[in-house]
Amino acid sequence: MSNDLPLVPSGGCGDGCGCGDGEEYLECGLDPALAQLLADAGLDPVEVEDLANVAVQEDLDHGVDVTTVATIPEDAVATADFVAREAGVAAGLRVAEAVLSVVCTDEFEVERHVEDGDRVEAGQKLLSVTSRTRDLLTAERSALNILCRLSGIATATRAWADALEGTGARVRDTRKTTPGLRSLEKFAVRCGGGVNHRMSLSDAALVKDNHVVAAGGVAQAFKAVREAFPEVPIEVEVDTLHQLREVVEAGADLILLDNFTPGECEEAVALVDGRALLEASGRLTLQTARAYADTGVGFLAVGALTHSSPILDIGLDLREAE
Repeated sequence: MSNDLPLVPSGGCGDGCGCGDGEEYLECGLDPALAQLLADAGLDPVEVEDLANVAVQEDLDHGVDVTTVATIPEDAVATADFVAREAGVAAGLRVAEAVLSVVCTDEFEVERHVEDGDRVEAGQKLLSVTSRTRDLLTAERSALNILCRLSGIATATRAWADALEGTGARVRDTRKTTPGLRSLEKFAVRCGGGVNHRMSLSDAALVKDNHVVAAGGVAQAFKAVREAFPEVPIEVEVDTLHQLREVVEAGADLILLDNFTPGECEEAVALVDGRALLEASGRLTLQTARAYADTGVGFLAVGALTHSSPILDIGLDLREAE
């Protein structure tokens, strides 16, 4: 962790946390078992630790938690229960543990009641942590901000996934994510049963309308990307059935149907006839999701999963340590 953060680099999970054995992450200050759980979930433990430090430092602003220091004895110990205030899908529990890890000056004990991706009910305990009371209260808001945000995304995604169940179509996210939180927000989409689109501008190509204008046509843009980056997956956005014919003939194997109606998507599926995978985008709502999925498209692209999902209300309840 950064030397200018007023956090103690000791602490972490205690013997009773139930993390299990894991490989050691030499560049990560988190407990190795927790780091392994994050890695198993597709997250970079070092990145998560850095984000946890940033979140806590934002709250402390290089000072101390004045309210907690004034009111709580230094040696007091308590148990904090993270409790769902409403029904939804949990996501980010191990990230919340990482936040606690960078704050807690002593070892802390963790009891995990649910896992990321589990459906939860109002009043249900998600995670219980026993440590110094001061540390628990200092970490509370940073841990909850992340946990509520990610669980809200997972809950919204699950609603879409449920709406599409049995159709063969999957809901996908976009790059409309909060700066600095992309990997976490896309992880939350996975927890909710969704599929990630590209993670960055470099791991896949998406030829959009502005690329088409600059390249002189949709087929020309596709061919230019294919020639420059032959190994990179390419998706091409089309606005009309005419453009669709062009890119199919050019050899595109993944095509984004932008602002097509369900009827137009049906025409597109029939025109392509299995030669390319199709993704619907724009004009999509949860109420119309099934109608689009029933047309035979493979994906529904929904930027709202990450840019507009409300949080899932989760609180922290303090009690005496057993």
